[in-house]
Amino acid sequence: QVQVVELGGGLVQAGGSLRLSCTVSGTIFSIYAMGWYRQAPGKQRELVAQITSGGSTNYADSVKGRFTISRDNAKITVYLQMNNLKPEDTAVYYCNLVPPLVRGWGQGTQVTVSS
Repeated sequence: QVQVVELGGGLVQAGGSLRLSCTVSGTIFSIYAMGWYRQAPGKQRELVAQITSGGSTNYADSVKGRFTISRDNAKITVYLQMNNLKPEDTAVYYCNLVPPLVRGWGQGTQVTVSS
């Protein structure tokens, strides 16, 4: 059974930074691509950043240049460094495999950016 725990969200002013972390257990973490997803109120969940098992990354245009995804396979953890945050980044952030597992969704962590 896959278990995912996301941490690091909070309230921050526009222009500020946050670092999210996600620990994954119950699967062979190192062989899978991982991603950070977000869901804003009234909107569909979207993939904002992904990292392959080899460390290659890809980002949604809306966060490119501001967010950085990384992973530590020894710690079975994936990170999302978010800089220059904007009010439109306000959402619940989740991590999951890419493509996502239905059973791989955790509780998420709330990020709120005030203007």
